[in-house]
Amino acid sequence: MHDILTGSNADGMIAIEEGDTTCSNWTSDSEDGSAVVGHHDRVGIDDSAPMKSWVSSHGSRGCSLENLSSTGGGGLLYCFALAE
Repeated sequence: MHDILTGSNADGMIAIEEGDTTCSNWTSDSEDGSAVVGHHDRVGIDDSAPMKSWVSSHGSRGCSLENLSSTGGGGLLYCFALAE
């Protein structure tokens, strides 16, 4: 279980250019939709930069717990705050 929900692109900002990346602002648990996940252990299926990213590795298969589990997650979430 290494996928962590982030909804972020590689620089940690919300990935809005890619459609819904936050399972409808973290309110959906449907089969539809997706969320960007990072790999907390920085391990993926290959050695590419996204697979080693703790913040932006790939999209989930859906927003339900079953879908999140099938892509290697458990619905765990990283929350980022914008510092000014």
